[in-house]
Amino acid sequence: MHKENEVGALKIKHVRKSYGGTDILKGIDLEIDAGQFLILVGPSGCGKSTLLGLISGLEQTTSGEIWIGDRMVNNVAPKDRDIAMVFQSYALYPNMNVKQNIAFGMEMRNVPKAEQEQIIARVAKMLQIEHLLDRKPSQLSGGQRQRVAMGRALARNPGLFLFDEPLSNLDAKLRVEMRTEIKRLHERTKTTVVYVTHDQIEAMTLGDRIAVMKDGIIQQFGGPQDIYDNPANMFVAGFIGSPSMNFILSTVEKTQEGVGVKVESGNKQFVLPLRADAAAKLSSWVGKEIVFGIRPEQITGTVNIQQDNPHITKADCKVEIVEPTGPDTLTFINLNGKEAVCRVHPSEAKRPGERMQLAFDMSKAVFFDPSSEARVA
Repeated sequence: MHKENEVGALKIKHVRKSYGGTDILKGIDLEIDAGQFLILVGPSGCGKSTLLGLISGLEQTTSGEIWIGDRMVNNVAPKDRDIAMVFQSYALYPNMNVKQNIAFGMEMRNVPKAEQEQIIARVAKMLQIEHLLDRKPSQLSGGQRQRVAMGRALARNPGLFLFDEPLSNLDAKLRVEMRTEIKRLHERTKTTVVYVTHDQIEAMTLGDRIAVMKDGIIQQFGGPQDIYDNPANMFVAGFIGSPSMNFILSTVEKTQEGVGVKVESGNKQFVLPLRADAAAKLSSWVGKEIVFGIRPEQITGTVNIQQDNPHITKADCKVEIVEPTGPDTLTFINLNGKEAVCRVHPSEAKRPGERMQLAFDMSKAVFFDPSSEARVA
């Protein structure tokens, strides 16, 4: 395992990658500490798998530096980088049983037999696959195969784990189970993980640190809650969170109390007052249009709201569509001509066409420049 005095388990400095004349990665800077769980998340084609390929050594950087521990590894072969990879395809040897699959890498590195047996026993117990050791991959379910692939990686005891969309081939229920499994595994082993996914729920639940990528650029890097509460731009705000954040084009207005945004719903107009810090930042926007971002859980019914929350404004809105999800009912309304989603307790939910009083909690509302899409407040 890694020594305590190492500055960071992974450091990526000004990394670029081009194919022909096309820039895939446009200057990536990232650093995580030993033991952290980093998620690279973004839509298809954003460069996340390319970046993982560069860290693994399967691809070469065009420029920039990659450090694993205290070594710059740009010219180090993949097998000498102290990494282990888990792919979505599992890549198990079909003619070998589970035990042989886990042992294969150790055989190649001439690990003594007795030590191999100890490692296999430890890994199998950790992943709860002791009863599968004599089976061939064809006799395993998708989730079991994924565990074996993880077991093979764990047997190496690497300094760095690389996961490339490891759960994307599994069905929804199994994906949730394996997510918990990977989280539990990380809690136990405290190894450093870089994990690529396009699934923002996976990103939020698994990562200590998240790098949200788009078009070969890191749009934002931080902790999951910070990225959720304080998105840097409209892309991050819309990508992280499910259902997605509501974006409403509104006009900033001066009111007797301060500053607010003007909203219309079902022929009724109202102004939502801004909290003090947002009002100060938007004072120069009075009379101009801005994109007002508010998450579905910040527009709710009025029964369970904190009565002493000064940032809540109630408004009467017409219900367009409802989608019951069990714990809450997604209620669609129209704000400034655009569909907006609210989370309402099932007991309060109204039917389409009916009006209901909704509580807008402006304490976490965010605001963006309509032309640049950058966050302004």
